[in-house]
Amino acid sequence: MPEPFRTSRLVEFHDTDMAGIMHFASFLVYMESAEHELYRSLGMSIHAIVEDEHISFPRVSASCEFFSPARCEDVLDIAVAVTRIGGKSVSYEFRFTHGGREIAVGKMTAVCCRVRPGHPPVSRSIPVEIADKLRAYAVTPER
Repeated sequence: MPEPFRTSRLVEFHDTDMAGIMHFASFLVYMESAEHELYRSLGMSIHAIVEDEHISFPRVSASCEFFSPARCEDVLDIAVAVTRIGGKSVSYEFRFTHGGREIAVGKMTAVCCRVRPGHPPVSRSIPVEIADKLRAYAVTPER
């Protein structure tokens, strides 16, 4: 099984509540940021021109389960695994730890869409070159 993509992030003051504990909504921001880092590490962008179309990956589902608090100035380790690559969607799992302590596990699904100014996003197949690169971190790489 491939190793997950790994990154880290400092919990900043603005990411916390009055008690200095990381606010639940900040985890979703960190998940998106880690996803973007994964794409950049593969030489891609979450916004790309492919086959003369501007494509992006809007989220259709996100969740997070919390186990232990993260506090201001903790450095969180984030492991990102691709849990599913479908014809039009990709799903991820994000494992947050600090000093080996499990903090949270998040899940997110995004759909590949053609985006044009003034028009709603329209789903489309994930380009083969993107799916092939994402498989480097896929725990279940079937399309």
